[in-house]
Amino acid sequence: MSQQSGGETPQQVPAHQTEWIGELEVERISGDVQKHADLSTRSKARKQALDILFEADLMGTDPIDVLALRPTVVDNPVRDFAAGLVRGVSEYRSSLDAVIASCLATGWTLERMPRVDRILARIASYEILHTDVPNPSAVAEAVELGGEFSTDDSAVFLNGLLTGISEASRAGTLPETEPAEAVAPADSATGGSTDLQTTEDASSPDEQQPAPAADHTDGSGDRERS
Repeated sequence: MSQQSGGETPQQVPAHQTEWIGELEVERISGDVQKHADLSTRSKARKQALDILFEADLMGTDPIDVLALRPTVVDNPVRDFAAGLVRGVSEYRSSLDAVIASCLATGWTLERMPRVDRILARIASYEILHTDVPNPSAVAEAVELGGEFSTDDSAVFLNGLLTGISEASRAGTLPETEPAEAVAPADSATGGSTDLQTTEDASSPDEQQPAPAADHTDGSGDRERS
């Protein structure tokens, strides 16, 4: 590089350009920017799907009806990924419940699970069985939401349950999942919180708590609650 002559002003190195990706303002530095933005967007979409499915389960209504009543043009519109999760869980709910039940520890049932845990298990199982989302990502996201919105034991419980479903899926030992006609939630009368604050209606079984896999080490139940 040639040296600047005495009378010339050195050229300034241009600052990193910024751009908006979804709701994130980021510096364009590497190709990882879009990947991280997508992960953040999908995390928010899973929270939206949990909200909608929780409301439907609590009220004993069809999740598709609840989804249809949500506004689409507001400060927090329902994201396409969230709507897809709600529709998928609603369509495959019966077979998803059969898959979850097959991987529960002896003596446990869907009805005994806290409401939030039950819904998160359905969302993650749908992602594992019917989408191209990597299994570790589906498990980790459910574990994180369980740690934030459900019981102290939920993160570890969901990690063990969903890891078992993921492994059984790879081994081909799960019950077949088929779409079915939408049905009203059968467990709407079971105990549970009336909102997405901490739910304390059940604790998780010790036998459902294997050592977390490397992909899920951030899903422990000791995260600080907001």
